[in-house]
Amino acid sequence: MRKTMTLSIILAAALGCSALALAQGGPGFGGPGGPGGHGHHGGGFGELRGLNLTDAQKASVKQIVQASFTQLKPQFQAVRQARQAFEALSPTSSGYQAAAATLAQAEASLTSARITARAAVTAQIYTTVLTSAQQSQAAAQKAAFQARKAQWQQFKAANPTPSASGSSSAQ
Repeated sequence: MRKTMTLSIILAAALGCSALALAQGGPGFGGPGGPGGHGHHGGGFGELRGLNLTDAQKASVKQIVQASFTQLKPQFQAVRQARQAFEALSPTSSGYQAAAATLAQAEASLTSARITARAAVTAQIYTTVLTSAQQSQAAAQKAAFQARKAQWQQFKAANPTPSASGSSSAQ
């Protein structure tokens, strides 16, 4: 019990510190959410942190990301309108199911467009902005992240968390 509690406290502290470090962003690169500074659900280009981008490179990345966002803006607005129309209806309304279907289709279309645009932006940044050394460094960082992620998954599998009902009976 004592060992589990100590481990839990250490992990919570480590996660809290890493969250604070990520929230502050990399040195001189965009802050929360990456170069756009929007801070939406980690949607930035965190993989560019630590690559020591020049100011010109940072400006190029920002321009590429902003251009992509501008292209997606009409779809974001369409989803917002579909959501508002759906939320304005009562579940007993005759058009409720149709509004739900319209919202679902708009969300699916936006998700597809976002993923495709993200891939295009990443490819453009890697091919036109980053040097070959920065590309290699980014690949190494990605591999290290994947290794840490696999290690964490192994740790979670080896140390399952007790269920809520089991932990209350142990007290």
